[in-house]
Amino acid sequence: MQGVMFMCSLLSIVTTVGIIIVLLADTWRFFGEVSIVEFITGTTWTPLFENKQFGILPLLSGTLLTTGIACLLAVPVGITIAVYLNEYASPKFTAVVKPILEVLAAVPTVVYGFFALQFVTPLLQQFIPGLAGFNALSPGLVMGLMIIPYITSLSEDALRAVPNSLREASYGLGANRFQTAFKVLVPAASSGIVVSVILAISRALGETMIVAIAAGQEPRLTFNPLHAVETITTYIVQVSMGDVPQDSIEYRSIFAAGITLFVFTFLLNNLSFWIRKKYQQRYE
Repeated sequence: MQGVMFMCSLLSIVTTVGIIIVLLADTWRFFGEVSIVEFITGTTWTPLFENKQFGILPLLSGTLLTTGIACLLAVPVGITIAVYLNEYASPKFTAVVKPILEVLAAVPTVVYGFFALQFVTPLLQQFIPGLAGFNALSPGLVMGLMIIPYITSLSEDALRAVPNSLREASYGLGANRFQTAFKVLVPAASSGIVVSVILAISRALGETMIVAIAAGQEPRLTFNPLHAVETITTYIVQVSMGDVPQDSIEYRSIFAAGITLFVFTFLLNNLSFWIRKKYQQRYE
């Protein structure tokens, strides 16, 4: 059994290393033809046009914009729901609602994409007259709905793990339920809540179908949520499912875009890990 567990652990490492090797191989060939400075600092992304330009910033801005909108909705709503289920709701209500919330995570993302395009966008256009048919706001909001269960479930588990002695001490000092929940329990469970937010951000960064359907495929350097944008994942799908020759610079550009997303996520996770460790040291 010890050998089996070691092989299972080794499998995840080998898989990660294999992914990195595959990305690096074609990325190295890509940067043999394209300047890495142009790739990092360029503001135009047109690999599929006759005038090819490979500035990744438009794709990166679209990815960050939709992810940021999703997190602005999901983080406060998800944590609030977790606090309510843990501190205010009855056990029977929690037992019914929590599984229903988790079902949202099982809905196919293509369904979310058409929901954003066919329902959310027309609804928003009634309140925002200048909103385009393809925009970053609609898929961002729907992605936020999609990742709420991740934050709610893990945050509720973290809050439930807080010792009852902290609750009792807070009530003994005269704090009410609201003060106890947000000034005692949430800080005490902050490490678990941070983990839930990390997972949600990573899920939003890697989302493909929602943004591919509802955000448009217009790579532009903008942080205006009313405009159509293109994300890194959308571009990868666009090229992978098209008629681009596999031994071309256009095809190799998806590996450069992919490793950019990988590096960005890796740095984000390490930053979040450092923040989580700081919270643990503070409240231990």
